Amino acid sequence: MKPVDVHTEIDIDRPVDVVAAFAADPDNAPAWYDNIVSIQWRTAPPLQVGTVVAFVARFLGRRLSYDYEMVEHEPGARLVMRTQQGPFPMETTYTWQARPTGTHMTLRNRGTPSGFSALATVVMTPAMRRANRRDLATLKEILETTDPTQEHLDDAEPD
Repeated sequence: MKPVDVHTEIDIDRPVDVVAAFAADPDNAPAWYDNIVSIQWRTAPPLQVGTVVAFVARFLGRRLSYDYEMVEHEPGARLVMRTQQGPFPMETTYTWQARPTGTHMTLRNRGTPSGFSALATVVMTPAMRRANRRDLATLKEILETTDPTQEHLDDAEPD
């Protein structure tokens, strides 16, 4: 099968430490990744090299379950995670760079799908690119319109 390599990027009007901390926290993934249904820590937090997190996602009409292992983590600069198992061996890389107007974030997914038909592989790259662009736009909206340092905003009781 042909490898998939999708690179997307966005500028977010928030400091790099805020963007990186929110995006790198697996607990936040379902909030900004449209396809992520749930996550479960396989190893105890906090996030560090060696941390394993289970993800359940829906993509191209399929339910996917996979574990990501954090293989590089430079807080505020770079996070690289790889699947340990699952139907789509994948490496995901986030990078963050400070800009005068906030943060420039990149998201790269690369891997070689297995278990998908040849037709699915042909449509996978553009579908992933569209999904990643939507996800980064959602992340931008969340970070630019709310204060992500205020935990459990949705759980707060009204005054």
